[in-house]
Amino acid sequence: MNRELDSIDRAILNRYQGGFPICERPYQAAAEILGIPESELIRRLERMLEQKQLSRFGPMYHAERLGGGLSLCAMRIPEEQYDQVTEQVNAFPEVAHNYARDHAFNMWFVLATETPERIDSVLEEIERRTGFRVYNMPKLQEFFIGLKFEV
Repeated sequence: MNRELDSIDRAILNRYQGGFPICERPYQAAAEILGIPESELIRRLERMLEQKQLSRFGPMYHAERLGGGLSLCAMRIPEEQYDQVTEQVNAFPEVAHNYARDHAFNMWFVLATETPERIDSVLEEIERRTGFRVYNMPKLQEFFIGLKFEV
């Protein structure tokens, strides 16, 4: 059952889109700020993830600063196969931010690997498993634009 977000859910999303406490007990610190028990915060996050109200909840790492590789990728997937290919692509732990687009290239995702050299092998494996070509568009220059949605 997918239920509506209540005021506490909205407060969690609005407060923590831009960062989360960095300390020994981050969930406890975050819950205290919201005025709820730590267990309730964790339960609510788990429920929002299970109900697909959140696609992920976790840290964002700068893969390249950690010695990894990062690339934007696109695919052209027939509509009737889109859900199946999405599951196949998202099964790779290196895949993040997979989005559908209304375009000939209708699947876009970010690939983050432990090393830059691993990008090509992961893309080849995605192509092998899905049967569709992956268009690799590595970053040439980085820009940061902060984006926060009020819920």
